[in-house]
Order: sequence, then C-alpha cells, then structure tokens
Amino acid sequence: MTTADLSRFSINQMTVRQLTLPELVDACRDLGVPGVGLWREPVRAYGVEAAAKLVRDASLAVTTLCRGGFLTASDPAGRTAALADNRRAVEEAAALGTDTLVLVSGGLPPGSKDLRAARERIADALAELAPCAGEHGVKLAVEPLHPMFASDRCVVSTLAQALDLAERFPAHQVGVAVDTYHVWWDDQAPAQIARAGAQDRIHTFQLADWTTPLPEGVLNGRGQIGDGAIDMREWKAYVEAAGYTGPIEVELFNDGLWARDGREVLAETAARFAEHAG
Repeated sequence: MTTADLSRFSINQMTVRQLTLPELVDACRDLGVPGVGLWREPVRAYGVEAAAKLVRDASLAVTTLCRGGFLTASDPAGRTAALADNRRAVEEAAALGTDTLVLVSGGLPPGSKDLRAARERIADALAELAPCAGEHGVKLAVEPLHPMFASDRCVVSTLAQALDLAERFPAHQVGVAVDTYHVWWDDQAPAQIARAGAQDRIHTFQLADWTTPLPEGVLNGRGQIGDGAIDMREWKAYVEAAGYTGPIEVELFNDGLWARDGREVLAETAARFAEHAG
C-alpha cells in the first residue's frame, strides 16, 4: 500500500481508543495516516495545547473534534451548562487546528416524549452557538444518529432533520456530518446528501459498517468496514457527486477491536479503507 492510497484517510481516535494520544500519533506517522479525528475527553486529559503541539509537530491534520451537542435540556440550568460546554468545545477545536466540531444533539429530557420540542431547543441553542463557531473559524456538523438512539442520545435521526436545523444558519457555521452507520438504511439519504452538497453543508464524512446480529450493547456495535451490509463506495460516490472532496474518517465503536492491539487495528483499518473506499 502506498501513502497515496491513504491520502483522504483519517482515523477517528475512538476506533483505537486503547492507544494513548502519543501512541496514536506515532502509529499514524509510521503507517502514513495523514489525518486524525480527535475526541475531547482524551485530548483534555492530555492537555489541549499539548495535544495541538503533538499533532502539529507530527504534521497530522485534525479532521474533526468529537463532540459537542447534547442541547435538548429543558431546564434553564441544564441549558446554560450545555451552551457553556459547547463554547469550550468550539475553542478547543480552534486550538487543535480543526475547522469541524461534530454535534450529537442529545436525546429526550427525563420524562419527556416531545421530539419536536427537543429539536426546537437544538435550534435555539444553535442560534447562540453558530456565531461563536463562526468567529473561531469552526463549523458545527450536526450528526443524525440511527433512530434506535433517538430517545437517549440524539433526537435528530435523518439527514433531512439535520438539514432542516442547519439551514437556519449560514453554511460556514452549521452543516451536517454524514456517517454511513447512521444513514445507510434511509432511502431518502442520497437526495439529502445532494441537498447538503448544493449548499456546501457536508462538513465531514465518516465510515462504519453495519453488522448483524447487533451486540447486546448496541452503542459499541459498529463493524469494521467491509464486514457488514453497507456499500462504502456507493456512499462515497454520493458525497463526491455532491461536491465533497475532504477527508474520510473511519469511526468505530467496537469492543472486539478495542480488545486488540491498537496499532494492529489501525493498520487493518487503513487496509480496509484502501480496499473498500480508497
């Protein structure tokens, strides 16, 4: 495999969370991986400025920061805390040198069954966060999650819903994340990808496969690309036809992968990317 095979490949830090940040950076450098998608918790544990220097010195591109969001709280204290945390996330993204902060919007508040109200609270929060993001040169990428997560993690389940929120704001401030794991089932998704592309709102593209049966803990059931039901090249073609030419992240939550040697998993993931999406 040549470096050119991986020219658009980015490894999301969660895929190899067993690696420390310095170990991840070293492995990427050794394997010719040009980009990383970072997560706030390990970055903050290492130190934001120290992490920024580490990746910068290794000439690694930080393709995204995960994650902001969880904006559906109905109580004033919860709303205030969420807005403050997301402003910090924007600042962290800027410090790390990435222009994309991924947002997982949040589930229903305790005792609520009102999806529409929860989505409107997301819009209200974006109205405050979008200008902040724009001032820092950061784009907010609203990520729809599979409907099985609607109650507890993300009331935004489709690209259409994500775009309905994003289109209230300038495209350089708010767009969407397209993750194959979450949208592959939706026959309207290709048209919504075209809709997003026409407005320059595809801010990141992520790959993960859908394997069955799902594990008992479905959150950590994302399959290694090539192991499941999703045609990665088909979805890559959709986003490219819509004008997206940016990095492609592989983001896997998978207990089996986390139990293995992290460098081995990274090498395997790079090879799968080249085979199925390169």
